[in-house]
Amino acid sequence: MASTHQQDNVVFDVNAIGWAPSGAGTALSLHHEDSAARLPTAAVGHGHKPSGRYVVAAGRAGEEDGLCQAITPGALKPRVTYRVAGWLSVAYSGEVAEEDGGHPVRVSIRVDGGSCAVDGGAVCAQPDRWAEINGAFRLRGNPRSEAVHVHGAPAGVDVKVMDLRIIATDRKARFKHLKDKTDKVRKRDVVLKLGGAAGTSVRVVQLDNSFPLGSCINGEVIQNPAFVDFFINHLDWAVFENELKWYWTEAQRGQLNYADADRLLDFCDRAGKPARGHCIFWAVDGDVQQWIKDIGGDRDQLMAAVQERIRGLLGRYAGRFPHYDVNNEMLHGRFFRDRLGDDVAALMFREAAQLDPGAALFVNDYNVECGNDPNATPDKYIDLIRGLQRGGAQVGGIGLQGHVTNPVGEVICDALDKLSATDLPVWITELDVGEPDEALRADDLEVVLREAYAHPAVQGIVLWGFMQGHMWRQDAALVNADGTVNDAGQRFIELRREWTSDARGRLDGEGHFKFRGFHGTYVAQVTTATGKMLKAFTVDKGDAPLVLDMMDI
Repeated sequence: MASTHQQDNVVFDVNAIGWAPSGAGTALSLHHEDSAARLPTAAVGHGHKPSGRYVVAAGRAGEEDGLCQAITPGALKPRVTYRVAGWLSVAYSGEVAEEDGGHPVRVSIRVDGGSCAVDGGAVCAQPDRWAEINGAFRLRGNPRSEAVHVHGAPAGVDVKVMDLRIIATDRKARFKHLKDKTDKVRKRDVVLKLGGAAGTSVRVVQLDNSFPLGSCINGEVIQNPAFVDFFINHLDWAVFENELKWYWTEAQRGQLNYADADRLLDFCDRAGKPARGHCIFWAVDGDVQQWIKDIGGDRDQLMAAVQERIRGLLGRYAGRFPHYDVNNEMLHGRFFRDRLGDDVAALMFREAAQLDPGAALFVNDYNVECGNDPNATPDKYIDLIRGLQRGGAQVGGIGLQGHVTNPVGEVICDALDKLSATDLPVWITELDVGEPDEALRADDLEVVLREAYAHPAVQGIVLWGFMQGHMWRQDAALVNADGTVNDAGQRFIELRREWTSDARGRLDGEGHFKFRGFHGTYVAQVTTATGKMLKAFTVDKGDAPLVLDMMDI
C-alpha cells in the first residue's frame, strides 16, 4: 500500500512491500543492503538517511517492464511542482552483457490507468552503485488515478529501487533560504570614509550589478523597438541566436557570410553590451550543414575544414567575444569525434586558445540541471571536462543551457554543487522556462533565477530570448508580442530591482557611512549646506568589509 505523509511535504513515500511488477515475466524481491559502505550518500533531495531496504525487479522483457505502485487518490494536486527523490541501481542477470556507461532507469507518473505518462526523472544506473534520482513533474489536470512506474533499462537488466519519494516543493521556504544565501554570496559590508560632519545626508545608488543578465538576439529582433527597449533597459549581455554558427556563416562550402554577425556585433557595441560567441562547432549530427556531412568520410578534408573554421572565425573576431562555446552539446553529439577521433575536441580548444587567448572557452549543454536526462548528468559533464583538460584544453567555463520545465530549486542546486568541484565558472547560457500559464511561468522563472544567483559558482545568466513570437519556445516569453510585459517579465524586473542596492543615511561621528550592498559599481551622493557632491566607487567580492577612503577622490 502507498502512504501519504505531510511531514517534510512528502506526499508519497514508497512502502517496499507495496510494489507490483510491471510486465508479464517480471518478478519482485525484497532485499537489504547490509554493508554501510555500499549505501548511497544522502544529498539535497533527501531529508533522511538511506534505509538500506530495496526492491529488485528481475525477469524484465523490455524497457517498459519494471515495477509500479499506486499513489493515494487525491495526494497529487494540479499546479503543484513535485520533486522525485530516491536511489536507483541495476544488476545483470542471464546473458546480458555489461555496458561501461550503465543504463537509463526512469521514473514516470502514470495517470488514468496508464493512458498518459508524466516524466519524473531519470538516471544512468550502474551495477553495484546507487544513483540518486533528482526528478520533477507537475500535473496539468485532475486525473482519476496515478501510479509511480520505474522502468527503462533494456530486457534482462534487473532494476533496483531504494527509498523512492515524491515531495511537494515549498518554494516560500526555499526562497527564504536563498535570500540568506544570496546575502552571503553577492553582498559585502562597505565603509565609506567621506570625512564630513556628523549627520550629513548620504545616498548610495548602485549603477550596475557585477552579475550580468543577458539575452540572445538576432537580425530581426534588433529592428523591433519594443524588443530593443526591454533589452537596453533590463539586460547586460547578448548572444547571437544563429548568426555565428558555422551552418550560418558557411552554409555552402567556401561562401562565407559574416555580414549578419557583424551587424549584430555593431548593435552590441553601440548599446555597450558584451556578446558571447555561440558557437564555433556543434557536435550534434542534425545541426551540421550538409557539405560538412558530405566530406565527413574523408578525414583529411574534414580536419582541414575544422582548422579553417577556427582560423577564419577567431582570426576575424579575436578580442571581440569574451566567451566562446567551442563544440556545442558534446554530451548529446559526437559528429566530429566519431570522424576525427576523441582528441579533436581538445584540439578545438587548444587552437581557439592560441588565436584568442583572452576569451574564456566554454563547454555548453542542456538538461544537466534538470535531472531528467541520463546522457547529461553532472557527473558525465564533469567527466567530459576532465577528459578535455587531460588533452590540453583550456576549459574556461561551464555552460548550462537552461531549457527547463517545472524547475525544482533543490535539483538545480545539487547539479551546481557537483559542477562547482571543477572550480570553473558556471553560466546559464540559454535560459527559457516553458509554461503556458503565465503566473506559473513567473514562479518557475523565479526558481531558476534565485537558485543561480545564490550559488557562488554561477557568474552570469543569459536568456534564450524573451519576446513572444521571437523565441524558440513560445510558452517562455517575458514580453508579449505587442510589447507589454507579462507576469514573468514583471517578476524578472522585480528581481533585478531586489538585487540592486540603494542606501540612505547620515555620516557618523567619524565621518563614515556604512552599508551592505551587492557587488557592482556605485555612486555616493553627499548633501551638505553648500551643495551636493558625487563620488563613484566599486564594490568587489570579498569576505572582509570594504573600507574606502573617499576624502581625496
